[in-house]
Amino acid sequence: MLRIGQIEYANCTPLFHLLREQFPCDDYEFISGVPAALNALLANGRIDVCPSSSIEYAVHSERYRILPDLSISSDGAVASVLLFSRVPVEDLNGRKILLSSESATSVNLLKVLMKQHYCCDCEYEVSTRKISDALSTAPALLLIGDAALRASIHEPDVKVYDLGEVWRNWTGLPFVFALWLCRIEVSENESLLELSRQLTQAKQLAALHYERIVALTEELSWMEPEHLLSYWQNNISYHLDQRNISGLKLFYEKCFEMGLVDSVPTLNFISP
Repeated sequence: MLRIGQIEYANCTPLFHLLREQFPCDDYEFISGVPAALNALLANGRIDVCPSSSIEYAVHSERYRILPDLSISSDGAVASVLLFSRVPVEDLNGRKILLSSESATSVNLLKVLMKQHYCCDCEYEVSTRKISDALSTAPALLLIGDAALRASIHEPDVKVYDLGEVWRNWTGLPFVFALWLCRIEVSENESLLELSRQLTQAKQLAALHYERIVALTEELSWMEPEHLLSYWQNNISYHLDQRNISGLKLFYEKCFEMGLVDSVPTLNFISP
C-alpha cells in the first residue's frame, strides 16, 4: 500500500478531493499533517510520497525523486504565506521576526528576501503564539497556510507582506513552495507511477470543479466561499512548467549563496 502524505491546508483541498473522487484509492493510505511534519515522515520512511516543502529536496536531494508537472506554487500573490508586521518591512533591520514552525521553505524564502531584497539583517525565532500575542513581543510574524489566511481576515490593522508577491516583483518568476516528492525506494513502483498520472489528471480537472468543491469543504466554517474560490483560482497553482522550474532553481541558488543549503541540487524526476 502506498502511503501518501496529505497537507492539511486549503491550498491542497481541490487536488486531494479530486484524487479521492475521480480515481480508485483502495491501495492508498492517506496520512495528514502540516508540511514540516510530513517532511519528517517522508525523511524517516514513514510515508512514501507527499507534497513536500521545496527546501526539503535541496537539503536531501539524494533521498528523493520529483513527480513531474506538479507543485504548489504561485505566480504572484499566494495569499497564504504572509509576513505580518507592526512596522514597514524596511524598518525590521536588526529586529526579531517570529516564524511559523510549519514550513521550512517559507522560512528560508523570508530569510532570502529580508537579506538580499530588503538588505535587512534580522534575528529569527520560531513561535507558536497566536498573532495578537506574537506581535506584542516582536514587531513581525511569518504565518503560512490556513493560519495566514485566517489572520489576513481578522487582523487588518497591521502591515501584511505576501511573500509570493514580493518574490514575483523582485525576480519576475513564480515561486514553488512545494514539490511532490517520493522516496527513491518507491520511485519505480507501478503504484507510484499510477499515482503520478492520476495527480496530473486531477490537476487538469481542478479548475473545472472549483465552484463545486467549494460547497463541500470544511474551510467554509471560517472562510467565505467567494474568498476560497478566489484563492484557488487566482493564487494557487499546481503546475511545474519551465518558468516554475526557473524560479525554483533561482531560489536554490540564493539559498546556497546565503549558506542555507550546502549545494544547488540537480532536479531528478521519476521516469514515466
